[in-house]
Amino acid sequence: MHEIGIMEETLNLAIDYAMRENAQEITEITMAIGKMSGVIPSALEFAFDVIKQSSIDRYPSIIQKNMSLKIELLPIICYCDSCQENFNPDEWIFQCPQCHQFSNKIIQGKEIKLTSLKIS
Repeated sequence: MHEIGIMEETLNLAIDYAMRENAQEITEITMAIGKMSGVIPSALEFAFDVIKQSSIDRYPSIIQKNMSLKIELLPIICYCDSCQENFNPDEWIFQCPQCHQFSNKIIQGKEIKLTSLKIS
């Protein structure tokens, strides 16, 4: 389950940022996860709960039990060279709905990002 490693790194980034900002605590972490990222949102939520518990002991002043994780799921967006337009493909076939050409240019959908933190 690579979600544990992803969550460990994300939480480390959040803690580093909160410490640099002299924050008292992190209340919410928001991540953007692309549909093609290979990350299973429920597994990421489970990993968050596990990592949060172990981090409370190491960083009791920054990590609290009420810290939450918000996940924004990003759809796949492709670019069509023929139409010069972005499109949302149906399932895993990246075919332009206008001209029916296939595309291998994925603009969005592979991301795994820490997008925001709520700190106090």
